[in-house]
Amino acid sequence: MAIRIGINGFGRIGRLVYRIAAEQGVEVVAVNDLVPADNLAYLLTYDTMHRRFMLDGRPAEVSATDTAFTVNGKSTRTMAEKDPARLPWKDLGADYIIESTGLFTEGEKASLHISGGGARRVLISAPTKSEPSVVPTFCLGVNHEQYDPSKHTVVSNASCTTNCLAPIAKVIHDAFGLEEGLMTTVHAATATQPTQDGPSKKDWRGGRNAYQNIIPSSTGAAKAVTLCIPALKGRLTGMAFRVPTADVSAVDLTFKTGKDATLSDIHAAMKAASEGAMKGILGYTQEEVVSSDFIGDRRSSIYDSGACIELNKRFFKVVSWYDNEAGYAARCVDFIRLMAGKDGVK
Repeated sequence: MAIRIGINGFGRIGRLVYRIAAEQGVEVVAVNDLVPADNLAYLLTYDTMHRRFMLDGRPAEVSATDTAFTVNGKSTRTMAEKDPARLPWKDLGADYIIESTGLFTEGEKASLHISGGGARRVLISAPTKSEPSVVPTFCLGVNHEQYDPSKHTVVSNASCTTNCLAPIAKVIHDAFGLEEGLMTTVHAATATQPTQDGPSKKDWRGGRNAYQNIIPSSTGAAKAVTLCIPALKGRLTGMAFRVPTADVSAVDLTFKTGKDATLSDIHAAMKAASEGAMKGILGYTQEEVVSSDFIGDRRSSIYDSGACIELNKRFFKVVSWYDNEAGYAARCVDFIRLMAGKDGVK
């Protein structure tokens, strides 16, 4: 039986989830978004950062009607419903829902896809404010083995930044002890930022022109790592700089270790993890790379050995890259496949 999913919110992540799912034979039976079907089809086909939608080495053939779009002969129903409880997921055969609107990130709201729509499970493509007992947070390669299908019906995939930071934090802590750390994410601009100065109720700086400024911002990504690695609670915090690039970000982690180490030791631990338990999640590079070299990279975190420094045997700074769109969307699909596998669906 094929994995059948629905996507609620067809923005940057939703569309990339569709592309990756289609490549892997995961059937997207329905999409809910307030945008008309023909516009959704257009945005799926053409993307400034990730280029033309390709399937099997050729441009995908995409067309649309008023209530659906078709990709290479496979139809996806489109809906424009504001209330998730009214989405007919069960009737459409969608068992697993990607909640990617950014609106329904708490357990009570996200679970409406199940209680009202009849879906089986929900993956929130964002951090959640719900208690871990209500909506647990998972990062593949870090704590995914704790997923329990008998208890977990609504889960959070954390954020793109947490998915980048958590693997390197785990490697450091497991090998050397991570006593305390400060993270800075140098983050590409996102769709929530304006291209011209304007008002912003919660964050005045966030209302400034995204493509002419480096903008300090808050992030809960470092603290969210502790939801995946409880031993690090109280040891990590961080901030963000939003920068005028369109995609690919970098995590800068400055930290103290619990035991003596060298930068070479840290490199070796990262390389071993990238070739072992975290292969496909954590990458490792020694090349003279820059951010655009990682556009489309589907790994969660790519450790850059040439960008790391040490002050002494217990004080270090490491850098890891991530495509904050493609890498994160890939993990969403991976986690849906993990959930389906636990349910006996492949």
